[in-house]
Amino acid sequence: MVAAIILAAGESTRMGTPKALLTDPDGRPFVARLVRTFAAAGVRDVVIVTASEHAAIVKALAADDPPVRPSLVINPEPSRGQLSSLWVGLDGAARPDLEAVLVTLVDVPMVKASTVRQVIEAWRRSRAPIVRPAVGARHGHPVLFDRAVFEELRHAPLTEGAKAVVHAHAPRVVDVAVDDRGAVVDVDTPEDYRKLVGDRGEGEGGRGTDP
Repeated sequence: MVAAIILAAGESTRMGTPKALLTDPDGRPFVARLVRTFAAAGVRDVVIVTASEHAAIVKALAADDPPVRPSLVINPEPSRGQLSSLWVGLDGAARPDLEAVLVTLVDVPMVKASTVRQVIEAWRRSRAPIVRPAVGARHGHPVLFDRAVFEELRHAPLTEGAKAVVHAHAPRVVDVAVDDRGAVVDVDTPEDYRKLVGDRGEGEGGRGTDP
């Protein structure tokens, strides 16, 4: 079984407002769009890591009513960094039959369901420890981590994050070439957001594209 982990515990200091609750070009909150994208890709087990905006995210998801019911877990110390949220997410996703997790940031909302499917398919063929989408030389999200590296993730230094594990397995990382700008475009600043909402929604998780 493959689960998805959406990291949405950041303080959004550069954006100035919670990224999870920003709306995509179709008017859907980023966090809800990502849940729908994973559902459209066949991923039914979705874990969202939250922090101070937990209640607002719960409310936004309830209003959107996505086709799968995600689990929400709170990172009690988000100031420790992104890796600490991943640890909380791994705990939330833990199942006896869990084989791999797909990890994405909530500020990469426009990734297509077809990209998620390609990443999973590449992992099933290769059983590589890490699989990620790539657009040209740019690596994107979601990143799939096989359960073989879960313990390494749990013991990686907070200062380096998951990148330390990716670098350690660099020769075996599989990059999947995709035609999906949404996999590599993150929304960190108000200017990034203005550019996004000026685009037409092309991801497969948008309104009118439910599975």
